[in-house]
Amino acid sequence: MMRISTMSACKQPPPPPPPLMNFPGGGMINMDQLIIPRQRRKEKAVVVMGATGTGKSRLSIDLATRFDAEVVNSDKMQVYKGLNIITNKVTGDECRGVPHHLLGFVDPDRDFSAAEFACHAAIAAADIAGRGRLPILAGGSNSCIKALVCDHIDFFEKYEVCFIWVDVSMPVLHSFVSKRVDQMVAAGLVEEAREFYDPAGDYSRGIRRAIGVPEMDEFFRAEGGGAAGKLLELGIEKIKANTCKLACTQFQNILRLCEVLEWRVHRVDATEAFLSRGEESDEAWERLVAGPSTRIVGQFLCEDQIDLVSTAAAAVILSGPTNAAVAAATH
Repeated sequence: MMRISTMSACKQPPPPPPPLMNFPGGGMINMDQLIIPRQRRKEKAVVVMGATGTGKSRLSIDLATRFDAEVVNSDKMQVYKGLNIITNKVTGDECRGVPHHLLGFVDPDRDFSAAEFACHAAIAAADIAGRGRLPILAGGSNSCIKALVCDHIDFFEKYEVCFIWVDVSMPVLHSFVSKRVDQMVAAGLVEEAREFYDPAGDYSRGIRRAIGVPEMDEFFRAEGGGAAGKLLELGIEKIKANTCKLACTQFQNILRLCEVLEWRVHRVDATEAFLSRGEESDEAWERLVAGPSTRIVGQFLCEDQIDLVSTAAAAVILSGPTNAAVAAATH
């Protein structure tokens, strides 16, 4: 005798009918066909980029205070321990309570590649996003940004990214950079550089590559001699020239990066804020940089929100008399 499996012989109760929802105009919506995501398809991240001295750190902190975010440093010199003045690391007061990641954690004598940065940045971003906060990556090292958003597959697949490019007219930026170097010298640049002076003249590894260290080599060698004063002046001028050259290179790299990025890059021009002074400068920064960037990020974060009424209208299933009414109205 053929045996019938108890499992196959048992009749399962019929599935419940799909839930229906009344829709204005007499139609009904089949809720099984109305797909509304309960959460974002991808996590979101913001990248603030720009040439050296354009105010990336300031803007990233402005945004972080407005969107419950944390900042991930993407400057390849600021990842190293030491040279806080020369590498222009943000101070505790400048952070305004915003947590910063990947600042001053790498041994100054070792090389730290863009690929290594991408791995560390992806971990930091995941930690930030996992706590319900927004990761904001800020820094001038475009090789690090590209390694993360283009070459790091896990990050590329997990995140949607909004890019904000802070731009300043080059002549204006060069003038600002020159003044900033003078401020660094007054704050202790020479003393910082002396710590990493290499009598062998090797400035090819680690933090010794940072602009501000190799340029002081001749001065340190002649220190105490009659030519030291002149060599100090020449060293400072080299720092200014090399920083301006770096800004130009970064500008060109950003243009190339914009060509390969799949996401849109939003350019904000901070030139007027740099030309202004005092309160006028702060007002111009808010009006031209911080304010527009805040609106850009706000819109970016809200892109996933779906208008329920519009979606429901698109998915509505008309039945019975309503179908007839529609047919009559269209003929």
